[in-house]
Amino acid sequence: MNQGRMIVIDGSNGAGKTTVIGALRDHLEYQRREALFTREPGGTPIGEKIRKILLSTDAGEMAPVTELMLFAAARAQHVREKIIPALQAGKVVVCDRFDSATLSFQHYARGLPLELITTLNDLAVDGLQPDLTIVLDLDPEVGLARVGERGNNLDRLEKETLDFLHKAREGYLAQARLNPERFVVIDASQPLDNVLCEVLQVVDHLMQQ
Repeated sequence: MNQGRMIVIDGSNGAGKTTVIGALRDHLEYQRREALFTREPGGTPIGEKIRKILLSTDAGEMAPVTELMLFAAARAQHVREKIIPALQAGKVVVCDRFDSATLSFQHYARGLPLELITTLNDLAVDGLQPDLTIVLDLDPEVGLARVGERGNNLDRLEKETLDFLHKAREGYLAQARLNPERFVVIDASQPLDNVLCEVLQVVDHLMQQ
């Protein structure tokens, strides 16, 4: 059986995750690799219902620990229902956000204890660790301007303060510094073609291993 690979695309809001994932989909299809494209929170019927709660602007009074537990619940279902079966079938799994987002938003930005987050996340992922996490790094102010230019309504997390978003950004960069064998940071302020070229090079390097 072919070895499955898990690639996470993560980083700042407005950094171009959707565009990068679309290019990666075309690239893997061209290489005739079977792939599952999914997202967090979400990816399953249960996860998508939790996503609506988490991102709804009507849930502005949500307690940080409630938020954390909802993310963990969605991830637990996602890992068991979708991700692990795909990896066992030898597929490439490309996920829009994963556990790196929880550390960035709930620990670095919200200030929840690392031990609590680690305990819940370990339970949710059941030993699963992505092979590669690509962090699209962008100044939050630039990212929010991009989101606004697209005419999209901001979700609950995008409406957080700039201080919150800057802390989350630092969370991604801190994780990358601590885990250079698994994280790659790409400057998302570059021209799009440069960003896409770097992403595809990193992914191809992983697939050749």
